[in-house]
Amino acid sequence: MATGNAFDVVVIGAGPGGYIAAIRAAQLGFSTACIDEWKNEKGGPAPGGTCTNVGCIPSKALLQSSENFEDAGHHFADHGIGMANLTIDVAKMMARKKTVVKQNNDGIIYLFKKNKVRFFHGRGSFVKKGEDGYEIAVAGTRAEALTARHVIVATGSNPRALPGAAFDEKAILSNDGALAIDHVPKTLGIVGSGVIGLEMGSVWRRLGAEVTILEALPAFLGAVDTQIAVEAHKAFARQGLRIVLGVKITGVDSHGEGVSVAYTDAAGSAQTLACEKLIVSIGRVPNTIGLGAGAVGLALDERGFVTVDDDCKTNLEDVWAIGDVVRGPMLAHKAEEEGVAVAERIAGQKPHVDFNTVPWVIYTSPEIAWVGQTEQQLKAAGRDYRAGTFPFMANGRARALGDTTGMVKVLADAKTDEILGVHMIGPMVSELIAEAGVAMEFRASAEDIGRICHAHPSLSEATKEAALAVDKRALNF
Repeated sequence: MATGNAFDVVVIGAGPGGYIAAIRAAQLGFSTACIDEWKNEKGGPAPGGTCTNVGCIPSKALLQSSENFEDAGHHFADHGIGMANLTIDVAKMMARKKTVVKQNNDGIIYLFKKNKVRFFHGRGSFVKKGEDGYEIAVAGTRAEALTARHVIVATGSNPRALPGAAFDEKAILSNDGALAIDHVPKTLGIVGSGVIGLEMGSVWRRLGAEVTILEALPAFLGAVDTQIAVEAHKAFARQGLRIVLGVKITGVDSHGEGVSVAYTDAAGSAQTLACEKLIVSIGRVPNTIGLGAGAVGLALDERGFVTVDDDCKTNLEDVWAIGDVVRGPMLAHKAEEEGVAVAERIAGQKPHVDFNTVPWVIYTSPEIAWVGQTEQQLKAAGRDYRAGTFPFMANGRARALGDTTGMVKVLADAKTDEILGVHMIGPMVSELIAEAGVAMEFRASAEDIGRICHAHPSLSEATKEAALAVDKRALNF
Protein backbone atom coordinates (compact mmCIF):
# COMPACT_ATOMS: atom_id res chain seq x y z
CA MET A 1 0.00 0.00 0.00
CA ALA A 2 1.07 3.60 -0.52
CA THR A 3 3.03 5.46 2.11
CA GLY A 4 1.77 8.33 4.29
CA ASN A 5 -1.32 7.46 6.31
CA ALA A 6 -2.32 4.45 4.23
CA PHE A 7 -1.60 1.08 5.82
CA ASP A 8 -2.06 -2.61 5.21
CA VAL A 9 -3.30 -3.08 8.79
CA VAL A 10 -4.71 -0.60 11.28
CA VAL A 11 -5.39 -1.78 14.84
CA ILE A 12 -7.84 0.23 16.96
CA GLY A 13 -6.78 -0.21 20.57
CA ALA A 14 -3.36 -0.89 22.13
CA GLY A 15 -4.34 -3.20 24.95
CA PRO A 16 -2.80 -6.68 25.19
CA GLY A 17 -4.66 -7.89 22.12
CA GLY A 18 -4.21 -4.76 20.03
CA TYR A 19 -0.54 -4.02 20.53
CA ILE A 20 0.39 -7.69 20.10
CA ALA A 21 -1.69 -7.89 16.89
CA ALA A 22 0.07 -4.79 15.54
CA ILE A 23 3.53 -6.15 16.33
CA ARG A 24 2.79 -9.54 14.77
CA ALA A 25 1.34 -7.90 11.65
CA ALA A 26 4.48 -5.79 11.30
CA GLN A 27 6.67 -8.88 11.77
CA LEU A 28 4.80 -10.49 8.88
CA GLY A 29 5.73 -7.60 6.59
CA PHE A 30 2.57 -5.50 6.67
CA SER A 31 2.68 -1.73 7.01
CA THR A 32 0.92 -1.34 10.34
CA ALA A 33 -0.54 1.39 12.53
CA CYS A 34 -2.03 1.20 16.01
CA ILE A 35 -4.40 3.77 17.53
CA ASP A 36 -4.94 4.19 21.26
CA GLU A 37 -6.44 6.98 23.39
CA TRP A 38 -5.21 6.12 26.92
CA LYS A 39 -3.46 9.07 28.56
CA ASN A 40 -1.00 9.23 31.43
CA GLU A 41 -1.17 11.91 34.13
CA LYS A 42 0.62 14.39 31.87
CA GLY A 43 -1.68 13.74 28.93
CA GLY A 44 0.87 11.67 27.03
CA PRO A 45 0.23 8.26 25.50
CA ALA A 46 -0.24 5.28 27.82
CA PRO A 47 -0.65 2.21 25.60
CA GLY A 48 -1.50 -1.10 27.22
CA GLY A 49 -5.23 -0.68 27.73
CA THR A 50 -7.11 -1.59 30.88
CA CYS A 51 -4.65 -4.40 31.61
CA THR A 52 -1.61 -2.17 31.89
CA ASN A 53 -3.22 1.00 33.21
CA VAL A 54 -6.03 -0.01 35.60
CA GLY A 55 -6.09 -3.79 35.59
CA CYS A 56 -3.63 -6.68 35.54
CA ILE A 57 -0.37 -4.80 36.02
CA PRO A 58 -1.23 -2.25 38.74
CA SER A 59 -3.30 -4.80 40.67
CA LYS A 60 -0.36 -7.20 40.76
CA ALA A 61 1.90 -4.39 41.96
CA LEU A 62 -0.46 -3.66 44.86
CA LEU A 63 -0.96 -7.35 45.59
CA GLN A 64 2.81 -7.77 45.90
CA SER A 65 3.17 -4.72 48.15
CA SER A 66 0.32 -5.80 50.41
CA GLU A 67 1.58 -9.39 50.56
CA ASN A 68 5.01 -8.12 51.63
CA PHE A 69 3.33 -6.09 54.37
CA GLU A 70 1.31 -9.07 55.59
CA ASP A 71 4.36 -11.34 55.54
CA ALA A 72 6.37 -8.82 57.54
CA GLY A 73 3.61 -8.44 60.11
CA HIS A 74 2.51 -12.05 60.46
CA HIS A 75 5.00 -14.50 58.97
CA PHE A 76 8.55 -13.16 59.18
CA ALA A 77 8.69 -14.06 62.89
CA ASP A 78 8.47 -17.74 61.93
CA HIS A 79 11.80 -17.27 60.15
CA GLY A 80 13.41 -15.57 63.12
CA ILE A 81 13.01 -12.11 61.60
CA GLY A 82 11.73 -9.47 64.00
CA MET A 83 9.76 -6.48 62.75
CA ALA A 84 9.06 -3.66 65.19
CA ASN A 85 6.87 -0.61 64.50
CA LEU A 86 5.71 -1.89 61.11
CA THR A 87 4.01 0.81 59.00
CA ILE A 88 2.50 1.14 55.56
CA ASP A 89 3.07 4.23 53.41
CA VAL A 90 0.12 4.07 51.01
CA ALA A 91 1.34 7.05 48.98
CA LYS A 92 4.70 5.37 48.36
CA MET A 93 2.97 2.08 47.53
CA MET A 94 0.83 3.89 44.96
CA ALA A 95 3.87 5.69 43.56
CA ARG A 96 5.58 2.35 43.02
CA LYS A 97 2.46 1.07 41.27
CA LYS A 98 2.56 4.08 38.92
CA THR A 99 6.22 3.41 38.17
CA VAL A 100 5.47 -0.20 37.26
CA VAL A 101 2.62 0.93 34.99
CA LYS A 102 4.81 3.53 33.26
CA GLN A 103 7.54 0.96 32.66
CA ASN A 104 5.00 -1.18 30.84
CA ASN A 105 3.61 1.81 28.88
CA ASP A 106 7.11 2.80 27.81
CA GLY A 107 7.93 -0.80 26.93
CA ILE A 108 5.03 -0.96 24.45
CA ILE A 109 6.08 2.31 22.81
CA TYR A 110 9.61 0.89 22.47
CA LEU A 111 8.24 -2.30 20.90
CA PHE A 112 6.25 -0.25 18.38
CA LYS A 113 9.40 1.60 17.35
CA LYS A 114 11.45 -1.60 17.23
CA ASN A 115 8.90 -3.28 14.95
CA LYS A 116 8.17 -0.16 12.86
CA VAL A 117 4.54 0.12 13.95
CA ARG A 118 3.19 3.68 13.53
CA PHE A 119 1.45 4.77 16.71
CA PHE A 120 -1.35 7.36 16.75
CA HIS A 121 -2.49 8.79 20.08
CA GLY A 122 -6.24 9.39 20.07
CA ARG A 123 -9.62 7.73 19.65
CA GLY A 124 -10.02 5.71 16.47
CA SER A 125 -13.34 5.34 14.69
CA PHE A 126 -14.67 4.16 11.35
CA VAL A 127 -15.63 6.86 8.84
CA LYS A 128 -16.49 4.94 5.67
CA LYS A 129 -15.49 2.15 3.32
CA GLY A 130 -13.74 3.38 0.20
CA GLU A 131 -12.08 1.89 -2.86
CA ASP A 132 -8.70 1.73 -1.11
CA GLY A 133 -10.00 0.29 2.13
CA TYR A 134 -11.50 1.65 5.32
CA GLU A 135 -11.11 5.26 6.34
CA ILE A 136 -10.32 5.59 10.05
CA ALA A 137 -10.43 8.90 11.91
CA VAL A 138 -8.12 9.59 14.84
CA ALA A 139 -9.46 12.19 17.28
CA GLY A 140 -6.58 13.29 19.47
CA THR A 141 -4.20 16.15 20.00
CA ARG A 142 -3.95 16.26 16.24
CA ALA A 143 -6.71 14.95 13.99
CA GLU A 144 -5.58 12.26 11.56
CA ALA A 145 -7.22 10.31 8.74
CA LEU A 146 -5.90 6.81 8.06
CA THR A 147 -6.72 4.29 5.36
CA ALA A 148 -6.49 0.57 6.01
CA ARG A 149 -6.89 -2.54 3.88
CA HIS A 150 -7.47 -4.54 7.06
CA VAL A 151 -8.81 -3.27 10.39
CA ILE A 152 -8.49 -5.09 13.71
CA VAL A 153 -10.88 -3.83 16.40
CA ALA A 154 -9.34 -4.29 19.86
CA THR A 155 -11.14 -1.65 21.89
CA GLY A 156 -11.55 -3.75 25.05
CA SER A 157 -14.18 -3.34 27.75
CA ASN A 158 -15.40 -1.05 30.51
CA PRO A 159 -16.56 -1.86 34.06
CA ARG A 160 -20.27 -2.51 34.53
CA ALA A 161 -21.97 -0.27 37.10
CA LEU A 162 -24.76 -1.24 39.46
CA PRO A 163 -28.11 0.15 38.29
CA GLY A 164 -28.71 3.45 40.06
CA ALA A 165 -25.19 3.57 41.51
CA ALA A 166 -22.88 5.21 39.00
CA PHE A 167 -19.13 5.18 39.62
CA ASP A 168 -17.88 8.41 41.17
CA GLU A 169 -14.42 6.90 41.87
CA LYS A 170 -14.51 8.48 45.34
CA ALA A 171 -16.98 6.39 47.31
CA ILE A 172 -18.36 4.02 44.64
CA LEU A 173 -15.37 2.61 42.81
CA SER A 174 -14.67 0.67 39.64
CA ASN A 175 -11.39 -1.20 39.25
CA ASP A 176 -9.84 2.17 38.35
CA GLY A 177 -10.81 3.81 41.65
CA ALA A 178 -10.05 0.64 43.62
CA LEU A 179 -6.45 0.89 42.44
CA ALA A 180 -6.09 4.51 43.51
CA ILE A 181 -7.41 4.62 47.09
CA ASP A 182 -5.14 7.06 48.94
CA HIS A 183 -5.48 5.55 52.43
CA VAL A 184 -6.47 2.32 54.11
CA PRO A 185 -10.25 2.49 54.59
CA LYS A 186 -11.59 1.25 57.90
CA THR A 187 -14.41 -0.61 56.16
CA LEU A 188 -14.57 -1.70 52.54
CA GLY A 189 -17.52 -3.25 50.75
CA ILE A 190 -17.16 -5.17 47.50
CA VAL A 191 -19.98 -6.26 45.22
CA GLY A 192 -18.91 -9.32 43.28
CA SER A 193 -16.56 -12.13 44.31
CA GLY A 194 -14.89 -12.59 40.95
CA VAL A 195 -11.23 -12.01 40.14
CA ILE A 196 -11.25 -8.22 40.66
CA GLY A 197 -13.32 -8.37 43.86
CA LEU A 198 -11.15 -11.04 45.48
CA GLU A 199 -7.85 -9.45 44.46
CA MET A 200 -8.80 -5.94 45.59
CA GLY A 201 -10.38 -7.32 48.74
CA SER A 202 -7.14 -9.14 49.49
CA VAL A 203 -5.03 -6.00 48.99
CA TRP A 204 -6.98 -3.82 51.39
CA ARG A 205 -7.70 -6.58 53.92
CA ARG A 206 -3.97 -7.21 54.27
CA LEU A 207 -3.39 -3.52 54.89
CA GLY A 208 -5.95 -3.40 57.70
CA ALA A 209 -9.39 -2.76 56.17
CA GLU A 210 -12.43 -4.72 57.34
CA VAL A 211 -13.64 -6.21 54.06
CA THR A 212 -17.09 -7.61 53.22
CA ILE A 213 -17.78 -9.16 49.81
CA LEU A 214 -21.38 -9.43 48.63
CA GLU A 215 -21.98 -12.05 45.93
CA ALA A 216 -25.26 -12.64 44.08
CA LEU A 217 -24.60 -16.28 43.23
CA PRO A 218 -25.38 -18.96 45.82
CA ALA A 219 -22.04 -20.70 45.29
CA PHE A 220 -18.57 -19.21 45.73
CA LEU A 221 -16.42 -19.09 42.57
CA GLY A 222 -18.95 -21.00 40.49
CA ALA A 223 -16.63 -21.22 37.47
CA VAL A 224 -13.90 -22.88 39.53
CA ASP A 225 -13.71 -26.61 40.26
CA THR A 226 -15.91 -27.10 43.34
CA GLN A 227 -13.22 -28.82 45.42
CA ILE A 228 -10.82 -25.94 44.77
CA ALA A 229 -13.52 -23.31 45.42
CA VAL A 230 -14.36 -24.87 48.80
CA GLU A 231 -10.69 -24.81 49.76
CA ALA A 232 -10.43 -21.18 48.65
CA HIS A 233 -13.49 -20.13 50.66
CA LYS A 234 -12.01 -21.67 53.80
CA ALA A 235 -8.65 -19.97 53.24
CA PHE A 236 -10.16 -16.52 52.67
CA ALA A 237 -12.44 -16.87 55.69
CA ARG A 238 -9.44 -17.74 57.87
CA GLN A 239 -7.72 -14.59 56.62
CA GLY A 240 -10.66 -12.42 57.63
CA LEU A 241 -12.46 -11.81 54.33
CA ARG A 242 -16.20 -11.85 55.01
CA ILE A 243 -17.99 -13.34 52.00
CA VAL A 244 -21.80 -13.25 51.87
CA LEU A 245 -23.42 -15.41 49.16
CA GLY A 246 -26.89 -15.36 47.63
CA VAL A 247 -27.23 -11.59 47.94
CA LYS A 248 -29.70 -9.37 46.08
CA ILE A 249 -28.78 -5.67 46.13
CA THR A 250 -31.86 -3.50 46.66
CA GLY A 251 -30.26 -0.07 46.97
CA VAL A 252 -27.01 1.86 47.26
CA ASP A 253 -26.80 5.22 49.01
CA SER A 254 -23.61 7.28 48.86
CA HIS A 255 -23.40 9.97 51.52
CA GLY A 256 -20.84 12.05 53.40
CA GLU A 257 -20.08 9.25 55.84
CA GLY A 258 -19.52 6.61 53.17
CA VAL A 259 -21.82 4.16 51.42
CA SER A 260 -24.81 2.14 52.61
CA VAL A 261 -25.76 -0.98 50.66
CA ALA A 262 -29.22 -2.43 51.24
CA TYR A 263 -29.59 -6.10 50.31
CA THR A 264 -31.46 -9.26 51.04
CA ASP A 265 -29.45 -12.30 52.10
CA ALA A 266 -29.88 -15.90 50.98
CA ALA A 267 -32.65 -16.38 53.56
CA GLY A 268 -34.54 -13.38 52.21
CA SER A 269 -33.85 -11.18 55.23
CA ALA A 270 -33.21 -7.46 54.69
CA GLN A 271 -29.67 -6.39 55.58
CA THR A 272 -27.55 -3.24 55.35
CA LEU A 273 -23.81 -2.96 54.83
CA ALA A 274 -22.26 0.35 55.87
CA CYS A 275 -18.78 0.95 54.50
CA GLU A 276 -16.37 3.79 53.89
CA LYS A 277 -15.88 2.80 50.25
CA LEU A 278 -17.61 0.38 47.88
CA ILE A 279 -15.91 -1.44 45.01
CA VAL A 280 -18.29 -2.73 42.33
CA SER A 281 -16.92 -5.61 40.27
CA ILE A 282 -19.92 -7.25 38.62
CA GLY A 283 -18.48 -7.75 35.16
CA ARG A 284 -17.52 -5.68 32.17
CA VAL A 285 -19.21 -4.41 29.02
CA PRO A 286 -17.70 -4.12 25.53
CA ASN A 287 -16.19 -0.76 24.61
CA THR A 288 -17.83 0.03 21.27
CA ILE A 289 -19.34 3.47 21.94
CA GLY A 290 -17.74 5.95 19.57
CA LEU A 291 -16.25 3.24 17.34
CA GLY A 292 -18.39 4.33 14.38
CA ALA A 293 -19.71 0.83 13.81
CA GLY A 294 -22.86 2.20 12.19
CA ALA A 295 -20.87 4.20 9.64
CA VAL A 296 -19.67 1.01 7.96
CA GLY A 297 -22.38 -1.44 9.05
CA LEU A 298 -20.24 -3.35 11.55
CA ALA A 299 -22.56 -5.82 13.30
CA LEU A 300 -22.88 -5.74 17.11
CA ASP A 301 -24.92 -8.19 19.15
CA GLU A 302 -27.65 -7.29 21.63
CA ARG A 303 -25.04 -6.76 24.41
CA GLY A 304 -22.83 -4.51 22.30
CA PHE A 305 -20.12 -7.07 21.48
CA VAL A 306 -18.70 -7.08 17.96
CA THR A 307 -20.08 -10.17 16.25
CA VAL A 308 -17.36 -12.51 15.01
CA ASP A 309 -16.96 -16.09 13.83
CA ASP A 310 -14.50 -18.62 15.22
CA ASP A 311 -11.67 -16.91 13.30
CA CYS A 312 -12.49 -13.43 14.67
CA LYS A 313 -13.90 -12.28 11.32
CA THR A 314 -16.71 -9.74 11.51
CA ASN A 315 -19.56 -9.36 9.03
CA LEU A 316 -17.37 -6.92 7.05
CA GLU A 317 -14.72 -8.01 4.62
CA ASP A 318 -11.20 -7.45 6.01
CA VAL A 319 -12.46 -6.26 9.41
CA TRP A 320 -11.57 -8.36 12.44
CA ALA A 321 -12.19 -8.04 16.19
CA ILE A 322 -10.43 -9.55 19.19
CA GLY A 323 -10.21 -9.55 22.97
CA ASP A 324 -12.79 -8.24 25.43
CA VAL A 325 -14.87 -6.66 22.67
CA VAL A 326 -15.84 -10.12 21.31
CA ARG A 327 -17.16 -13.40 22.73
CA GLY A 328 -15.08 -15.60 24.95
CA PRO A 329 -13.25 -15.10 28.24
CA MET A 330 -12.20 -11.54 29.08
CA LEU A 331 -8.55 -12.37 29.68
CA ALA A 332 -5.50 -10.42 28.52
CA HIS A 333 -3.70 -13.54 27.32
CA LYS A 334 -6.75 -14.71 25.37
CA ALA A 335 -6.71 -11.34 23.59
CA GLU A 336 -3.00 -11.74 22.83
CA GLU A 337 -3.52 -15.16 21.28
CA GLU A 338 -6.38 -13.86 19.14
CA GLY A 339 -4.24 -10.87 18.08
CA VAL A 340 -1.44 -13.12 16.85
CA ALA A 341 -3.92 -15.46 15.16
CA VAL A 342 -5.67 -12.66 13.26
CA ALA A 343 -2.39 -11.16 12.01
CA GLU A 344 -1.36 -14.59 10.78
CA ARG A 345 -4.74 -15.20 9.12
CA ILE A 346 -4.36 -11.92 7.25
CA ALA A 347 -1.03 -13.30 6.02
CA GLY A 348 -2.75 -16.48 4.79
CA GLN A 349 -1.66 -18.73 7.63
CA LYS A 350 -3.99 -21.05 9.55
CA PRO A 351 -3.43 -20.59 13.29
CA HIS A 352 -5.75 -21.94 15.96
CA VAL A 353 -6.86 -20.67 19.38
CA ASP A 354 -8.38 -23.25 21.73
CA PHE A 355 -10.36 -21.64 24.55
CA ASN A 356 -10.22 -24.92 26.49
CA THR A 357 -6.46 -24.54 26.97
CA VAL A 358 -6.56 -20.88 27.98
CA PRO A 359 -5.42 -20.75 31.63
CA TRP A 360 -7.26 -18.78 34.32
CA VAL A 361 -5.58 -17.28 37.38
CA ILE A 362 -6.73 -15.43 40.49
CA TYR A 363 -3.72 -13.76 42.11
CA THR A 364 -4.84 -13.95 45.70
CA SER A 365 -2.92 -15.74 48.43
CA PRO A 366 -3.31 -18.63 48.01
CA GLU A 367 -3.31 -18.25 44.25
CA ILE A 368 -5.95 -20.09 42.22
CA ALA A 369 -5.28 -21.35 38.69
CA TRP A 370 -6.91 -23.77 36.29
CA VAL A 371 -7.04 -24.90 32.70
CA GLY A 372 -9.50 -27.20 30.98
CA GLN A 373 -12.71 -28.65 32.37
CA THR A 374 -13.84 -28.79 35.98
CA GLU A 375 -15.10 -31.92 37.69
CA GLN A 376 -18.65 -30.57 37.69
CA GLN A 377 -18.46 -29.94 33.93
CA LEU A 378 -17.26 -33.48 33.28
CA LYS A 379 -20.07 -34.88 35.43
CA ALA A 380 -22.66 -32.78 33.61
CA ALA A 381 -21.33 -33.99 30.25
CA GLY A 382 -21.42 -37.62 31.40
CA ARG A 383 -17.68 -37.98 30.78
CA ASP A 384 -16.00 -40.95 32.43
CA TYR A 385 -12.94 -39.59 34.23
CA ARG A 386 -10.48 -40.20 37.04
CA ALA A 387 -9.17 -37.60 39.48
CA GLY A 388 -5.91 -37.31 41.35
CA THR A 389 -5.04 -34.73 44.02
CA PHE A 390 -1.92 -33.87 45.96
CA PRO A 391 -1.78 -31.38 48.87
CA PHE A 392 0.96 -28.78 49.21
CA MET A 393 1.27 -29.73 52.88
CA ALA A 394 3.06 -32.88 51.64
CA ASN A 395 5.42 -30.90 49.38
CA GLY A 396 8.92 -30.20 50.76
CA ARG A 397 9.39 -26.86 48.98
CA ALA A 398 6.01 -25.60 50.22
CA ARG A 399 6.98 -26.53 53.78
CA ALA A 400 10.27 -24.66 53.40
CA LEU A 401 8.38 -21.63 52.09
CA GLY A 402 6.00 -21.84 55.03
CA ASP A 403 3.03 -21.86 52.65
CA THR A 404 1.31 -25.24 52.54
CA THR A 405 -2.30 -24.23 51.84
CA GLY A 406 -3.97 -25.89 48.89
CA MET A 407 -3.52 -28.67 46.39
CA VAL A 408 -3.10 -29.67 42.77
CA LYS A 409 -5.86 -31.66 41.09
CA VAL A 410 -5.58 -33.52 37.78
CA LEU A 411 -8.60 -34.83 35.87
CA ALA A 412 -8.03 -37.41 33.13
CA ASP A 413 -10.15 -39.53 30.81
CA ALA A 414 -10.88 -42.88 32.45
CA LYS A 415 -10.05 -44.87 29.30
CA THR A 416 -7.38 -42.90 27.43
CA ASP A 417 -5.81 -41.09 30.43
CA GLU A 418 -5.79 -37.84 28.39
CA ILE A 419 -5.66 -34.82 30.70
CA LEU A 420 -9.02 -33.03 30.67
CA GLY A 421 -8.39 -30.37 33.30
CA VAL A 422 -5.90 -29.28 35.93
CA HIS A 423 -6.91 -27.20 38.95
CA MET A 424 -4.66 -25.66 41.57
CA ILE A 425 -4.81 -23.57 44.70
CA GLY A 426 -1.64 -22.73 46.57
CA PRO A 427 1.71 -20.94 46.33
CA MET A 428 2.83 -19.74 42.88
CA VAL A 429 0.26 -21.80 40.99
CA SER A 430 0.02 -18.97 38.45
CA GLU A 431 3.41 -20.25 37.26
CA LEU A 432 2.75 -23.97 37.76
CA ILE A 433 -0.36 -23.94 35.54
CA ALA A 434 1.78 -23.42 32.42
CA GLU A 435 2.96 -27.03 32.53
CA ALA A 436 -0.65 -28.19 32.47
CA GLY A 437 -1.41 -25.94 29.50
CA VAL A 438 1.52 -27.35 27.54
CA ALA A 439 0.48 -30.90 28.40
CA MET A 440 -3.08 -30.32 27.25
CA GLU A 441 -2.00 -28.64 24.01
CA PHE A 442 -0.04 -31.78 23.18
CA ARG A 443 -2.89 -34.00 24.42
CA ALA A 444 -0.69 -35.57 27.04
CA SER A 445 -1.85 -38.21 29.47
CA ALA A 446 -1.63 -38.00 33.24
CA GLU A 447 1.00 -40.73 33.05
CA ASP A 448 3.11 -38.51 30.77
CA ILE A 449 3.40 -35.87 33.49
CA GLY A 450 3.86 -38.56 36.14
CA ARG A 451 6.86 -40.00 34.28
CA ILE A 452 8.59 -36.66 33.67
CA CYS A 453 11.42 -35.89 36.09
CA HIS A 454 10.63 -32.76 38.12
CA ALA A 455 13.26 -30.90 40.14
CA HIS A 456 13.40 -31.61 43.87
CA PRO A 457 12.55 -29.80 45.99
CA SER A 458 10.11 -27.77 43.90
CA LEU A 459 6.45 -26.84 43.97
CA SER A 460 6.10 -28.43 40.53
CA GLU A 461 6.48 -31.84 42.14
CA ALA A 462 2.91 -31.42 43.39
CA THR A 463 1.74 -31.49 39.75
CA LYS A 464 3.70 -34.70 39.11
CA GLU A 465 2.29 -36.29 42.28
CA ALA A 466 -1.30 -35.29 41.41
CA ALA A 467 -0.82 -36.85 37.96
CA LEU A 468 0.46 -40.05 39.61
CA ALA A 469 -2.52 -39.94 41.98
CA VAL A 470 -4.88 -40.30 39.00
CA ASP A 471 -3.63 -43.91 38.90
CA LYS A 472 -3.58 -44.06 42.73
CA ARG A 473 0.20 -44.22 42.86
CA ALA A 474 1.31 -40.94 44.41
CA LEU A 475 4.70 -41.44 46.05
CA ASN A 476 4.70 -38.79 48.79
CA PHE A 477 1.15 -38.86 50.10
